[in-house]
Amino acid sequence: MRLPDVLKTETEELDSKEWASVVDSFNISINELDNFREQEGKALGNDLFYRLELIEKYLEQINKFESQRIENIKKRLTGYLNEWVGKENVDSTRFEQELVYYLEKLDITEEKIRLENHCKYFRSVMNEKEDEPVGKKLGFISQEMGREINTLGSKASDFDIQKLIVMMKDELEKIKEQLNNIL
Repeated sequence: MRLPDVLKTETEELDSKEWASVVDSFNISINELDNFREQEGKALGNDLFYRLELIEKYLEQINKFESQRIENIKKRLTGYLNEWVGKENVDSTRFEQELVYYLEKLDITEEKIRLENHCKYFRSVMNEKEDEPVGKKLGFISQEMGREINTLGSKASDFDIQKLIVMMKDELEKIKEQLNNIL
């Protein structure tokens, strides 16, 4: 307290010219921040659309393996029955009934349709021009996409389809990582 000027409380005020310079600098910084955020948002949106397109492309590729997958399952089951039970001991009518029941459980048509619809919904939410945030909504949609992809993978029983499922999961994980940046 005994040091000189310790309790001196003079404050300097900015004159109008200095204050205008501060306000101008502040406005320029805010505009640059807004421009950067807009550019970053566009780049992020483009990346999300790209990843979504890849998932849809992989989903389309599943179709070319679908008919062969069913044939492979039929052959495998017929082979097991012939080997374990013997061809002469198999009731062909009963076998066909059981095969239809089994194939219905392995049918992935419903999951493919739902995944396709989730992708369309994701895209439509991304294209909305509303001012309200959509990050959480996109997060929920991506969770649903993940469920369908997982179900496709568990039902597929085909190596080629499993490869596509892994690629879809990889792209979906990248989408989820990006969505964490916009929540």
